[in-house]
Amino acid sequence: MRSVLLLICLLLSACLAQAGVVRGLVSDPKGQPLAFANVAVRGTTTSTATNEQGNYQLRLSAGTYELVFQYVGYKPQPATIRVAGADTATVLNITLVPESYQLREVVVRSTDKDPAYTIVQQAIQWRNYHQREVAAFKARTYIKTLARFTDVPGKIMGLVKVGPDFKPGIFYLSETVSEMSFRQPNVVQERMISSRVSGDTKGISFNRASAGRGLNFYQNVLKSGFSERGFVSPIAANAPLFYRYELEGSTQQGSLLIHKIKVTPRRRSDPVFSGHMYIVDGTWRLHSVSLNLTKDAQLDYVDNLHIEQLFAPAPGPSDVWVMQSQKVTVGFTALGFKGNGYITAILSNYKVIPTYPNRPAPTVAVPASPEPADAPVTRETVADVKKQKPKLQGLSAAVRRQAKQAARDTSGLGLGKLKRGEVMLVEKGVNERDTSYWATVRPIPLTAEEEKDYQVKDSTEVIRKSRPYQDSLDRKRNELEVGKLLLTGYVYNQTFYKRQWYIAPVFNILNYNTVEGLVINPQATFTQRTDDRRVWSVTPSVRYGVSNRLCSPSISASWQFDAVKLARVSVHAGRTIENFDPSSQLTPFINSYYTLLKNQNYAKLYRRDGLELGYQWELINGLTVQAAASYFDRRELYNTTSKLLVDKPEIGFTPNAPVNEERPTSFGRSQALTTELSASFRPGQRFITRPDGKFNLGSKYPTFQFRWRQGVGSVLGSDVHYTLLEAGLRHSVNLGLLGTSNYRVAAGFFPGSPRLDFMDFRHFSGNRTYLASDFSQFQLLDYYRFSTQDRFLEAHYNHHFNGFLLNKIPVLRRLKWQEVASLNYLTTPAANHYLELGVGVEHVFKIIRVDFYTGLQSGQRVGTGLRVGIGF
Repeated sequence: MRSVLLLICLLLSACLAQAGVVRGLVSDPKGQPLAFANVAVRGTTTSTATNEQGNYQLRLSAGTYELVFQYVGYKPQPATIRVAGADTATVLNITLVPESYQLREVVVRSTDKDPAYTIVQQAIQWRNYHQREVAAFKARTYIKTLARFTDVPGKIMGLVKVGPDFKPGIFYLSETVSEMSFRQPNVVQERMISSRVSGDTKGISFNRASAGRGLNFYQNVLKSGFSERGFVSPIAANAPLFYRYELEGSTQQGSLLIHKIKVTPRRRSDPVFSGHMYIVDGTWRLHSVSLNLTKDAQLDYVDNLHIEQLFAPAPGPSDVWVMQSQKVTVGFTALGFKGNGYITAILSNYKVIPTYPNRPAPTVAVPASPEPADAPVTRETVADVKKQKPKLQGLSAAVRRQAKQAARDTSGLGLGKLKRGEVMLVEKGVNERDTSYWATVRPIPLTAEEEKDYQVKDSTEVIRKSRPYQDSLDRKRNELEVGKLLLTGYVYNQTFYKRQWYIAPVFNILNYNTVEGLVINPQATFTQRTDDRRVWSVTPSVRYGVSNRLCSPSISASWQFDAVKLARVSVHAGRTIENFDPSSQLTPFINSYYTLLKNQNYAKLYRRDGLELGYQWELINGLTVQAAASYFDRRELYNTTSKLLVDKPEIGFTPNAPVNEERPTSFGRSQALTTELSASFRPGQRFITRPDGKFNLGSKYPTFQFRWRQGVGSVLGSDVHYTLLEAGLRHSVNLGLLGTSNYRVAAGFFPGSPRLDFMDFRHFSGNRTYLASDFSQFQLLDYYRFSTQDRFLEAHYNHHFNGFLLNKIPVLRRLKWQEVASLNYLTTPAANHYLELGVGVEHVFKIIRVDFYTGLQSGQRVGTGLRVGIGF
């Protein structure tokens, strides 16, 4: 057996020894390098691209090859080269000449627009076919991601000092090699083979080849990842409503006639691209694109975004095309930081299952031989083209049939190890490859800047991760600043040991209410992390009320011990002062403000002494189960102070007893033993598996929730005996240009004759202030009035238009505000039918949301109000 293995190793070594390297520079006629130009080996699935400096490299076995050099807007350049093998290096420099797109005389049969419109109309009508012409494929992908700062501020917004980790230059550089498979309609799976992160030998890149499929211009609307808005493709079904087109010329590339079309927005602030797309005559497919998004398109996090894609025929006899390369470059300015970056992807080694064995006949046949350059072209009008829609009967059936064939993995297109819902598997050991491996598999050579970044960061990694170095950085990070202490809290790091202490901000430590008076509530959280994403934390707290002289010590702790199953245990013990509604929007800061300045003591509090244990784990993918058990001694509290800063004679403090429609809320003292079991299930949940844990991505289906809370009577003196059963669902729906809808529905009841106290009721988070801490809750509802021990139905709906309306108003679109609408509904036996309708704008000063609400109860208006909060 050992002899066989040795023989195999020797054969592999001999094969590798025959490989040679072809390298060189691709430039324009002025000698300027062409970054990210495509280099492909004709007749094979091997390809690469140049780097930012225009250099390329290809590792090929000994033999003669024809290389094809391509760059968007330039003439393809073939070149024949002989590779000697035996680890030799052959230099081949290429100069690409800009393509000469000639505008030929166009003869039309009636008055029509620019000839580009008929070409685009053909592309629109064939868009659905081209989107689905490949039923399945498998490919090797190489991705490089780079991000750099060009300018770093001293302080963020003049308040928070920037740490020593941030400085001009590359701050992130990574490379990955993966295998990716695709199956219609949109089943994408990926297996990462190798990963390298500059300066972090244990790091694993977050590059995903499948993420790039979101930039598919055959779709009507694309998501850029840098905006909440969707962007209309230049060949979307309704694209002519958003774009102007201009035919800048056509050129013959072999048997293909390529049209260069300039696309510009009809309105500057529309969610559209600008730039050029290149369309193949006759088949009306995209040959390549070079398109831009700018701040005018309402980008949120970057100043500009540029996308280049290059397509080519797939290997084999079928007439389908696949993407060869994609490059996305960005420039950003945020909070004083300036920088840029790019993500480039090379796809090769394709195996393809076409939807049709042969392409349907095109509406306009490609000429067998090029026409004379000066011959006039007879072009139909757009109206004529619309009458010539391609006959694609059976396309959907063919897609399903071929996709099922690929799912059976009879053609070797599967990745083997991936589970249902697993969109990416990162193999163990992907970050253990050495530099010689990367020199062999890397299709795009490193630039001088990238080589230096790897050399410096890798050689200094031991020093940078050593305790003396990390301690020196921590001394800067841990400097106490007033801005942090007031707004975000103070963090003390021991980075080398992966430890952190966090002290809550002053606004959380000091607050005021009529029960305790001035509240001093210092909290400090200690967190310890491990390399495999396990983490435990402990939070001791000592709360003291100056007026009622009550000290309330407590401690909370949690331990996440399984990063794959996301399993966690938690414990809480001690005395706390609680709001009757545990999910109340009434934060300590808001309540203090309204108590001291508005004479409104909205918070109603009680004392709780006892213990609570919790456990959470993901039983199967998408199904998360939580269990809890608690025993608490609850005691009623009373107002002990009436001090305030601004006295309003017409307003007086109310007793510390909630007003409820169903029954009086005074309870004196009670003990409660309670158990709770809840589950959430998200069918079709997609996830990534990495050596350091599992990362859930979401699903196109809603999340279903179930809750069972049981008050156990006559055990340990427990005074309560009740059952709460509740079910619900929540979901977010992307409606393209119309924005995004979020909804949440919950219904439940207390069966039998429950015996419980007011804090055990089902509460509905209301708001009586103009400050909103959560816009997904009720905004006019009283905090406790309709809390129930009976049946209930609660529903919330928010729709974010993402500027769909306001961007059409010249004055308002400069502000980049985005409109939002909401609906909140509640029904209980006491509330009958309660409804809130709200409209507003978000992204005011980038982070503020302002809404106006109207409340209706059984059809009668019961109030209106303005709400202000965080919304971005």
